[in-house]
Amino acid sequence: MDIWLLLLQRAGVPTMDVALLGRWVGHLFNGRLAHDAIRRTPAIAAELGPGWLTHYAVGIAFAGLLVALQGASWLDKPALLPALAWGLTTAATPLLVLQPAMGAGIASTRTPTPLKSSLRSLANHAVFGLGLYLSAAAQTRLAA
Repeated sequence: MDIWLLLLQRAGVPTMDVALLGRWVGHLFNGRLAHDAIRRTPAIAAELGPGWLTHYAVGIAFAGLLVALQGASWLDKPALLPALAWGLTTAATPLLVLQPAMGAGIASTRTPTPLKSSLRSLANHAVFGLGLYLSAAAQTRLAA
């Protein structure tokens, strides 16, 4: 997913600012869940670090949940459809939790382009699901 996001950035497509995720997490630990606009919320010290840590921790947790839901045998014989479906399912987190908490509204309804933003989230999470599959498939081949 990170390679995908890097390619999007190089193509001039807006992507999530991980520092803003870190800002949200920092304020979350101070008892503030929701913001009118996270960009206007005071920055926290070194917010990029907590942003990346949260980004990867959530991704790892989502990967673990896929294995828990599919069973460990999925790792021995990974299938694309469950990984892709799971990736799309994980898009509910930014659309229904993170975006509203950061002030963008459910599915970015408080932004100028909610449909475009929501479709971008779905595409990003589909790529995440593809990455889960490719990682499992690569691990299976290396173990053979």
